[in-house]
Amino acid sequence: MDTIRTIDDMQAASAALKRSGRRVALVPTMGALHDGHVALIRQARTQGAAVVVSIYVNPTQFGPHEDFREYPRDMEADSQACGREQVDALFAPSDAEMYPDGPGPLAAPTWVEETVLSRRFEGERRPEHFRGVCTVVAKLFNIVQPDLAVFGQKDYQQLKVVTRMVRDLVYPVQIVAVPTVREPDGLAMSSRNQRLVGTERVQATGLWKALSVARDLFNEGEQNAHRLEAAMQRTVGLAPAARLDYAQVVDGETLEPVAKVQPGNIALIAVHVGRVRLIDNLIL
Repeated sequence: MDTIRTIDDMQAASAALKRSGRRVALVPTMGALHDGHVALIRQARTQGAAVVVSIYVNPTQFGPHEDFREYPRDMEADSQACGREQVDALFAPSDAEMYPDGPGPLAAPTWVEETVLSRRFEGERRPEHFRGVCTVVAKLFNIVQPDLAVFGQKDYQQLKVVTRMVRDLVYPVQIVAVPTVREPDGLAMSSRNQRLVGTERVQATGLWKALSVARDLFNEGEQNAHRLEAAMQRTVGLAPAARLDYAQVVDGETLEPVAKVQPGNIALIAVHVGRVRLIDNLIL
């Protein structure tokens, strides 16, 4: 496995792979790899492509009071995980490589921004988040030149925003979605789970319990979105360390809230558990 640090070297490596007749699959990550990331890598491998994993904790998608500095980082362990999964190339650029003039507004960078699907939920609560996501993903696409890119459904809104960006900017990249990978107790795998302390780890299962309550009510015939949302709110409220941010049922494509729930709608949830903010979702 090659570990690549510079844009020039990554572009050259990708071009060489394509000259050899291979397709290129990109798995973009922020590191602290877990079994959810492994599922993305394995899905990329099934596409018959050379697999490139990027590891970059992108500063532009974090707000000023978010957990950028505390976000878990372990490049040695991540490199070993990629080696075990027979990744072809690990792209791990520095901030200076990705943002040579600095990532802040004073550097007057060029931004990529989706303005419809990103308006609500994560985009509303983290106003610069999706601008940072779209910008770094666009950069990675231009650097790696992938034929396909693999994203997890756990970050459902992000998946839809990136898919819309690809469509609108006519990127020749196929977006492949992989279902959420969960712990045995239902908690969605996330790098941020490492920051849960004490009883917070157990209480974090409240997200999955809330989604499961909504799913069960819907399967029993309840179609009133407000009742499903109220049931999710009550379930989260049972955990003392949990503070609900949002729990809403939305259209799976437009992400607009619905009043009458239909198959294919999505229950979205975000909860603060102690100092850690977690998100999850479930297709009803």
